[in-house]
Amino acid sequence: MASLSLDQRRARRHLLSGLIRQDPRRLLSHALLVADAVAGIAFALGLAGGIAAIAAREAFWGWLLLALSSGVGRGALTTLAQRVGADVSANAKVALRTRVTAAVVTQPLGGTRTSGQLAAAIVDEVEAVDGYVARFASIRIAAALSPLIVLAAVAVASPVAALILVGTLVPLIAALILAGGAAAERSRRQFGAIARLSGLFSDRLRALPLLLAYRATGREQLRLGVAADEVAARTMGVLRVAFLSAGALEFFAALSVALVAVYAGFNVLGLLPFTPPERLDLFRAFLVLALAPEFYLPLRRLAAAYHDKQAAETAADRLLSLEAEALSVEPLAIDYPPSITFDHVSLRHPGAETDAVSDVGFHIEPGEVVALVGPSGSGKSSLLGALVGLVPATGGAIRVDGQVLGGLRSIAGSAAWAGQAPLIVPGSIAENIALSRSEAPAKAIRNAAEAAGLAPLLHRRSEGVNTILDARGSGLSGGERRRIGLARALLADAPLLLLDEPTAHLDPEAEAALIDKIVRACRGRTAIIATHSEALAARADRIIRLRNAHEPA
Repeated sequence: MASLSLDQRRARRHLLSGLIRQDPRRLLSHALLVADAVAGIAFALGLAGGIAAIAAREAFWGWLLLALSSGVGRGALTTLAQRVGADVSANAKVALRTRVTAAVVTQPLGGTRTSGQLAAAIVDEVEAVDGYVARFASIRIAAALSPLIVLAAVAVASPVAALILVGTLVPLIAALILAGGAAAERSRRQFGAIARLSGLFSDRLRALPLLLAYRATGREQLRLGVAADEVAARTMGVLRVAFLSAGALEFFAALSVALVAVYAGFNVLGLLPFTPPERLDLFRAFLVLALAPEFYLPLRRLAAAYHDKQAAETAADRLLSLEAEALSVEPLAIDYPPSITFDHVSLRHPGAETDAVSDVGFHIEPGEVVALVGPSGSGKSSLLGALVGLVPATGGAIRVDGQVLGGLRSIAGSAAWAGQAPLIVPGSIAENIALSRSEAPAKAIRNAAEAAGLAPLLHRRSEGVNTILDARGSGLSGGERRRIGLARALLADAPLLLLDEPTAHLDPEAEAALIDKIVRACRGRTAIIATHSEALAARADRIIRLRNAHEPA
């Protein structure tokens, strides 16, 4: 993987720091971990004072109380810091997930990312910043301040011991920098492998019924196995570097404590082979010995959380690239029935070699109901899809009230749309209908369901509109799915109504009843209805007949 440019690194740093800065409680988390170092000094004082008092046969209960209260306080401070960090992280993930979801839904048509990869970005890659926000960011501040506080306390007791700690710190930092640089690249590769595996698994899970039908599960199981093995191999590479850096940290920490112990012990006993610039008593000797591990404790915590930093940086790079590919859509808000003009428009679906619609032009007046009629493949559905940004225009212009659509402009938020394959989400029938108008009252939802011809379905289900559906529709037929989509469009309070084959696969009696309800729903709106039904088309204000794009005019 190529190294990142300076601008990319700045963008990553701005993203991660922004997640933390938005919550003022981060300062409390920093303060709690720094206070833990102060409590550690108090614990060392209680321990050293107690031992010195016992050796002098003096009262030691005060020192023991100081040590016990400091130990309990440290536990409380650490626990509270973790809880505050978790709360800050939860808020940060909500904000980031909202931002990433906006980037996902504005990806260009025909993009290279699969739906599984986009879902993995929203779930897994956002989750990867948790450790950075909850732990690493606070620990990094503490790792910069706490050793200085501990070092100052050591220097008061023994300047020579303080110099020993500083001397072992320099090679430790050099070792950590080298190990961190090696781990960063391995972590990026590991995260990429995890993202590929997550995306592949999500895509294959969606296609599971098809794989079972064609007995292709063995082949896909092999592909998933290869992807899982890649993740395992890269994870082991990251762990090897992590063990190396942890080993370097423990070596220098143990060396530092050992040197301080030897110096303090020999100084107290007067056995040093040179004349020291200071003479330690038992209290100061035990104090510097107890503080030596405290000097390295923040660095140990930082090393343990360093993988969180690498994971978050890798996730941030991937999320920023996702945002860079997103289209900056400018919603075109419409509060009244608009006029619509197709000016010599040609449309082509992503990946197709020929146009779905070629050089089509017509004008629709505000509040007019127009029926698009033509053979299959003539582009009726494509014209409706172009209005909501689902099909890109390769020529001409689409204008709504004189404003050109396409590129960065969309009227999707101002249109009620009922396609041939409506989305069904896990939840009740009522919740699926109310996707177009979340604040709609229950009565309005029931009326929309009945207007769309769902009454027979609701009578068969004991829970009526409260019947729970899974992501696959819980046994709904294609016609019933389409009626839920139609009910959704009828419920929407939108000035533009787009209906794609709303009466398909209905018997004449049911079609006639539904046509009356559609006509009533079109009142006060601009409506475009793609249909094969001459009965429905006859109720429109105007019929526009289309031909196949490859047919001569």
